[in-house]
Amino acid sequence: MGRSRRTLPEELLLLALDPTTGTTAQPQSLDLGLAGAQLVELALAGRIAPDGDRIAVVAPRPTGDPTLDCALELLRRRGAPVRAVNWIGGPRLGLRQTYLSHLERCGMVHAVEGQMCGVLPTTRYQATDTAISREIKVRLDSAIRTGVPPDPRTAALAALAHAVGLGKHLYPGNEGRSSRSRLRDLIRHDPMGGLVAHAVMDVQNGAAAQPRRAPAPAGRQAAGPGARPAPEPARGVPAQPRHGSMARAVAH
Repeated sequence: MGRSRRTLPEELLLLALDPTTGTTAQPQSLDLGLAGAQLVELALAGRIAPDGDRIAVVAPRPTGDPTLDCALELLRRRGAPVRAVNWIGGPRLGLRQTYLSHLERCGMVHAVEGQMCGVLPTTRYQATDTAISREIKVRLDSAIRTGVPPDPRTAALAALAHAVGLGKHLYPGNEGRSSRSRLRDLIRHDPMGGLVAHAVMDVQNGAAAQPRRAPAPAGRQAAGPGARPAPEPARGVPAQPRHGSMARAVAH
């Protein structure tokens, strides 16, 4: 993969950078978005492909991008397709900083050192050439304004931007409401981008550890009039086994 084109994680991060403050919008969800953007970029490069709600490696050869190749190798080591929601919800410590440092080495941002409360050291990153960020935003604006189906890369970027909550950063206030709505609608124009974006939102909603349940058998769907349905476990809390012996032991 040549380096003449910016990758989706880089573009997503540049969109999230505030040109005035040098901070990143939606930092927690942005980390999930960067992991998802890596998947889309690998798919665009022909290295992985969707397999239902899972991701399968179809060509394990390196792309030439060290960060993407690290993700590709981790996927290859799984040995079997992995659920997108599980991959995105896994630990991604330092991924945002890795991309910020890369953008700094490329001269697209520069670090600004400071202090919080006059004591704690802080580092902000400001764009050295805001024209790059504007060009990325113009692509999204064009897709939103014209209604013409965008190319897969722009569609995936729009889907990821919506998934991590950048809509209110890019199109703030009541005047940006319709643009935020159309940004969300662009999710349907790229299957891989849509899969990843929904996985990002599922992780944020706490659904990463809860695979979709198969429909209950017809004979067990109802227990007669007035029967109370079994209580569902709280979100994010696995159901406990219901063994008679264990129940008796607890009762004693």
